[in-house]
Amino acid sequence: MRLPSSFRVLVRWLKRRLPATLFARSLLIIVLPVALMQVAVTYVFFDAHWQTVTHRLSEGLAGDIAWAVESYKDDPAPGNFARLSQRAEESLGLSIALQPGRQLPARRRDPPPIIEPFFAPIDRSLDRALSERLDDPFWFDTTRYPAYVDIRVDVPGGVMRVLAPRERAFATQGHIFVLWLAVATVMLTAVAILFIRNQVRAIERLANAAEAFGRGADAPAFKPHGAREVRRAATAFLDMRARIQRHIEQRTALLASVSHDLRTPLTRLKLALALAEPSNRNADMKRDLAEMEHMIDEYLAFARGEGGEAAETVKLAPLIQAVSEGARRLGAQVRVEADPDLAATARPNALKRALSNLVMNAAAHGEHLVVTAERVGGAIEITVDDDGPGIPAERHEEAFKAFARLDEARNQNTKGVGLGLAIARDVARGHGGDIVLGRSPLGGLRAVIRLPG
Repeated sequence: MRLPSSFRVLVRWLKRRLPATLFARSLLIIVLPVALMQVAVTYVFFDAHWQTVTHRLSEGLAGDIAWAVESYKDDPAPGNFARLSQRAEESLGLSIALQPGRQLPARRRDPPPIIEPFFAPIDRSLDRALSERLDDPFWFDTTRYPAYVDIRVDVPGGVMRVLAPRERAFATQGHIFVLWLAVATVMLTAVAILFIRNQVRAIERLANAAEAFGRGADAPAFKPHGAREVRRAATAFLDMRARIQRHIEQRTALLASVSHDLRTPLTRLKLALALAEPSNRNADMKRDLAEMEHMIDEYLAFARGEGGEAAETVKLAPLIQAVSEGARRLGAQVRVEADPDLAATARPNALKRALSNLVMNAAAHGEHLVVTAERVGGAIEITVDDDGPGIPAERHEEAFKAFARLDEARNQNTKGVGLGLAIARDVARGHGGDIVLGRSPLGGLRAVIRLPG
């Protein structure tokens, strides 16, 4: 069933405003229902209990005041009022005073804005109760005195003022209930933060270990920790890491053995050709042997991946200058633009090999090169531009495949075996970055190495 468009818009709006971290989402899942429950309980308490009790107390107080007013109106003599006042003080806890010749205040005193919302239900309840029990004009104030309610009634000859204890007008312990709810919510939130943080920390450690392994670094102190499911994921990661490392070691050892085994007959052939009489055939054979030796070196470099090298802080400007010298020896004009203080955490030899592959590839197909290094946001970008034939945009990803030869674009390098860009991207991704290709302002190819800053 297809959901209405307005509902889908609402769902997308909620997703955009939800917290992104697991810790915040877990805390929201636990705390939000509890907070909603506390609000609902508080509302029900005030609506069904506190206001009901306050209304009944107000009715009782209004009845006592109505009795006092009627008793005084039946016999307004001073002696009768004295007895009435004494009985009200002893039996009802009301302080009654007669103010001859006085009038009711013109309007009710405005309470402070902070406490006005709290006393609004009390005022409405007391006003309704007094209106039902008294036929005479009246005035009251619930905010002037902390422990009393000031009620004044217009009687013959003046004003009768009644000071009633606050607990006679409304339930004074309601705020205690709200305070306990607030304290319980805070305590529950604190406990939830402690427990959720402990569980999320285990996932963060696993993510950091996986990220470090993806950059070619190691996390020897990492151990499975946390809930059972997290420990299972961590154990599976450790097993996977061990299998990958074992596979890399086996591949490197195999390629190294093959390289060593092939170098021995190649050396004998080179020696034999060196001792033979010079001829065109011998020259061709020497070129073939040199190409075979270069191919073996590239295969071994691709398999090794410089994985055993330790990462350190590397100044990029000297590294780029050293790589650019090789391109200049090929006849290319290279301009380097890099901040001398710009540095990155990398494996020096691996990064140098990746840069060398990009620069030498550009020098083989272009005459003018521009190599720049700069910090862009939180990353470092090393850009290599050339004025060669370039690579069509639809074939950029194909150029990164191992042994790829783009014959109709830039593959006239018969010496290579199609591993230069593959090795460069492997090194960049091993550092937690990547390499992207694009159109150069010089008209050729642009290769950009992005590294974490």
